[in-house]
Formats: sequence, C-alpha cells, structure tokens
Amino acid sequence: MPNFEKEWRYYEDVSVGEKRKSENYFVTEDEIIDFASNYDPQWFHTDTNEAKNSRFKSIIASGIHVAALWRQLDHKINGDINFVCGIGWDKVRWKNPLYPNNEIYVTSECLSKHDTTSNEKGVVIFDHAVKFADGKDILVFTGTCLIYKRNLKL
Repeated sequence: MPNFEKEWRYYEDVSVGEKRKSENYFVTEDEIIDFASNYDPQWFHTDTNEAKNSRFKSIIASGIHVAALWRQLDHKINGDINFVCGIGWDKVRWKNPLYPNNEIYVTSECLSKHDTTSNEKGVVIFDHAVKFADGKDILVFTGTCLIYKRNLKL
C-alpha cells in the first residue's frame, strides 16, 4: 500500500533519461571488517594481516557490502519514488574491488519505463552504479522496479 503522507514521486514523474548522483561516502576499514564479520566472513574481508598476502594486497569490501552501500546511498537520491518493490537485477558486475579508506558515490539513470496491465503500477528500468570518487566503476547493474501510479483506485 502506498504511503500518502509523504511527498512522493510516482511512475508518471520519473522520466526516461533522468540521472541522479549521490553525495560521496567514505568507507572505513572498520566498516568493511564489521560487515564481513557478520555477513561474509572470508579472510580477505576480515583479516588485515592475511589479506596482505592475497592478490588484493589488502582487505577489500565484500560484494554484498558494496551492494548494501548502494542500497543505502541510492535511497538518499531515489527515496522519494513511491516504489512497490524491486523485481530484478540484470547485468550485475563487480568491476573493481573496494578497499578501505575510499570515497564512493552512486548513480542512477532511468533507461525505460512501460505500463503494466495493472492500473496501479508501472515498470521502470534503471542503470545503477557504485563508483569511486574519480568515477571508476565498482559495481554496475540494471534494476527493474515496480512503481505506483499517481491515480490509484484502491
């Protein structure tokens, strides 16, 4: 059920070609280790001494951590959209490792949108990326979402 108390953007308000960019976020070594200790406890995410002997020469953030950071930062730039839900990710690629003490940001671009057989929602496809402050890609993917239409008949 949509939340009518907030000033939402609806399916009709999202434009193909629309681009958004988050503010930068600084990722710390402690954050990488804490996240990995709970959700992806591989040694090259959690053990700074052992990770020096890995192909990465340091600990790196778990790919799941990078995806969680995307979710957090994307919500800050697209949290005004009245989403029903996400229904899929395609073309998911982790292009570069995320090391401690790096600044990142996320981007989104609306690639396409189309109506559904429902009068209450439409489908919107976004191009998403997590990037280093210099613009180099860390994680890229295409996300498909259902978004509420403005003129709901509940």
